[in-house]
Amino acid sequence: MDEQFMQDAIRQAVKAYEADEVPVGAVVVRKGAVIARAWNQVELLKDATAHAEMIALTAAEAAVGDWRLTDCTLYVTKEPCPMCAGALVHCRIARVVFGAPDANGGAAGGAMNLLQWPTLNHQSEITGGVMENDCRSLLQTFFQEKRNRPTDDK
Repeated sequence: MDEQFMQDAIRQAVKAYEADEVPVGAVVVRKGAVIARAWNQVELLKDATAHAEMIALTAAEAAVGDWRLTDCTLYVTKEPCPMCAGALVHCRIARVVFGAPDANGGAAGGAMNLLQWPTLNHQSEITGGVMENDCRSLLQTFFQEKRNRPTDDK
């Protein structure tokens, strides 16, 4: 089932890519059903907190009717950053499944592991590397295209 839900997250990441956003997508699953979907919208919303995970969490909380997501799993195409990992801990998400690891800024075991920080009030189960090549390829293609675009020297 992890791959099926990650494919859904990848479809969300493609929406971000098409909107010229960093291609990260997320879905929240509860009892085997997707209850929220989101993609990065930082540029669109002019909001540094508009990461796919954050938007998906807000939608999932609305769907559940509570800020506690203790029986939910988040699928995300890139390892969550510290901001998103903090939100995941606070809403008590049961499990986080990610595609591409982020050794420099990831907070699910890459640069640090906030999702299982021993002194916090909650720890999430982590599964990394699900459809890693597909998730990484989308990110690499996006950033390669960004680097190859001519700059506007106004």
